[in-house]
Amino acid sequence: MYNLYNLVTTDDLHEMVDALSTALEAKSSYTCGHSERVAELSLLIAQAMGLSLAEQERIHIGAHLHDIGKIGIPDAILNKPGRLTEAEFDTIRQHPVIGGTIVGKIKVFASVADIVRHHHERFDGKGYPDGLGGEQISLGARIVAVADSFDAMTTLRTYRQVFSVQEAIEEAKRCKGSQFDPAVVDVLVALACKDKLKSAGN
Repeated sequence: MYNLYNLVTTDDLHEMVDALSTALEAKSSYTCGHSERVAELSLLIAQAMGLSLAEQERIHIGAHLHDIGKIGIPDAILNKPGRLTEAEFDTIRQHPVIGGTIVGKIKVFASVADIVRHHHERFDGKGYPDGLGGEQISLGARIVAVADSFDAMTTLRTYRQVFSVQEAIEEAKRCKGSQFDPAVVDVLVALACKDKLKSAGN
């Protein structure tokens, strides 16, 4: 069984991840199921890219914890049913920094801090919080960025219509090379062609 830092078992790690995820889900109804779906899709992409088992596990855990920083965002903003104002969005944009700090303080999760902090960076360097671009962003964070966006697009939100899997794929392809790593999008498309993807509603 794979041991992160040989400190705890994989089962122990996932129990800790579940505990943190449960704390976040208690705060935000939208996050219920979201992190798990993002983690499963991120793992599927990592497997399809032929990454090592250790890296697959790292990405899977990082994806589970990618939104943990939302614990530090005020409930009124986090659970607002409509579109956010620019000021509110500026507050939301702090969650990767908060999350990276949280996991960075837990020795066994320190190796996933880059995924948590950088899952909103863009391939073209126009993302946040650090304005990284291309391979400056870890592959794990680039994978989670695609999985996170795919799940967000295929999940019903109060202020927009849910995307079908095919519509989400087309949007990912449109953002290929700008928002997303082209290689990761190619893998997502290949998974869709093999009917390996599903929307949050299915």
